[in-house]
Amino acid sequence: MAGRWFLSDLLLEEEMPSYPSPLTALTPLLQEVIAQGLAFKDSEDVFARRTTPHALRDLLLEDLPEQPATAQAIWEDISQRLLPYCVNMNSPRFMGFGDTGADPASLVAGIFAVLAQQNLINQSFCSPSGTMAEIAVIRWLRELIGYPTMQACEVTSVWEAGGITTYGGTGSNTTVMMLAREHTVPGTLTDGVRDPDRFGLVVPRGVGHYSVKSAAAWTGCGTHLIEVDTDHFRYDLTALARAVKENAGRLMAVVAYAGDSRTQTIDHLRAVHDTVRTADPSVWLHADACWGLMAALTPRRRHLLDGIEAFDSVTVDPHKVLNVPYATSALLVRDPASLRMVSSYSDLIMQEDYAFGQVTPQLGTKEWTSLRAWAALRSQGRQGLTRMMDERLDRTEAFATLVDAHPQLMRLHDPDLCAVAFCYLPPGAHPGNATDTQVERLNEVNRAIHRRLMDEGRWHLHQFTLPDDPGHIRRGAVLAPLRFMSINPRVTTTHMRDVLDYVTRLGQEASR
Repeated sequence: MAGRWFLSDLLLEEEMPSYPSPLTALTPLLQEVIAQGLAFKDSEDVFARRTTPHALRDLLLEDLPEQPATAQAIWEDISQRLLPYCVNMNSPRFMGFGDTGADPASLVAGIFAVLAQQNLINQSFCSPSGTMAEIAVIRWLRELIGYPTMQACEVTSVWEAGGITTYGGTGSNTTVMMLAREHTVPGTLTDGVRDPDRFGLVVPRGVGHYSVKSAAAWTGCGTHLIEVDTDHFRYDLTALARAVKENAGRLMAVVAYAGDSRTQTIDHLRAVHDTVRTADPSVWLHADACWGLMAALTPRRRHLLDGIEAFDSVTVDPHKVLNVPYATSALLVRDPASLRMVSSYSDLIMQEDYAFGQVTPQLGTKEWTSLRAWAALRSQGRQGLTRMMDERLDRTEAFATLVDAHPQLMRLHDPDLCAVAFCYLPPGAHPGNATDTQVERLNEVNRAIHRRLMDEGRWHLHQFTLPDDPGHIRRGAVLAPLRFMSINPRVTTTHMRDVLDYVTRLGQEASR
């Protein structure tokens, strides 16, 4: 004890040296960064500058510098060499995706989350309040899709939260495949896959998201896909029932899309559930609602989600739906206890009730991304969410009307949400009964349009392949349409008209 007090006396007599925090000098620089970042998002330009991948490689791939540099110098380098080539998804001329990342409250929360440096692997000493805010987000998302939600006072651990957040829909769907695997053959997590043929996966043909197939492979189950024909981008229910019955005892999951990644069509979820449960009551039933969460925000579309509450799991993407910055996804489970099937334990940091690290497969250190969704949901409230979604639906209907009125354009589906897939029709096309040659020519012209859009960078529409199961061009053909998205609130009717006029001009040039 004498030594202890003696040391204390010495410290009092000779003050320890004081070093100013280097962070206190950052305020002006951060203000500049935020100002330029907001100006970037507010710009109407999709790209300020375009060049080739090889030119960017030569500009940016360099040796690690020998000498240190200041934060100011690093920011100047970012603003001069990186920023001009960044894509601005918040531009009203960027209409291919909905990922604007421009919700004001979410931007503020996201900046704070970076500074706060909370780690949601653990609650008590890594993220005391952040963990509870994340549980709140999970509860709100469960309520939106119709899952039963416990009272706040009943949530005594992560095992009652009923879900987890991940860094994207692919991460969420990967955990789903793990759950389906363990549900099908309990103990595979520890024993390994012994019979891959037990893990068949039913998906809709031509519209399924790549993450489901990849996740099955990543989790050791192989790619035992059973693709079922669709009708207007939804399961053909007769074909679905037949596929489930024929593969009885060799299935781990059936996946339905509440908003597929191409047309955002919502499957007939109640009918899919009943069809699958009648054919095989035990198979894991999953709904990918990464886009379809939007339907929960408004009475105009809520009925399309009828039956989703009976699915074993649902994935949703707030960064797609709520305009929050990348990346926040969530996996929600009907039975919260099912997450124990893929849990892990360690006496290093995870032996406590609220440690999310126990229940986030493939994730250790976990950034506080859910704060962005927490802020967006809090700032909008139920009324704001409904208003936001209704405005998106109005823009979707306006764009569909413009396409329908144009003699050289054809819409390929009836929009459920915010996507409109359409084609430019070159001269000689015969919708409904096009020949192979005509289909090939149509795809060639639409791909040429998209290449010009990408090369120029002034406008952006998305492109992918799509089975023409409604038969607008020819039933059974594989098309390469363009896609418009109405999520960005900056998109006006003028922008819609202008992009269609430009697509038409490019189509005419490509058809010569």
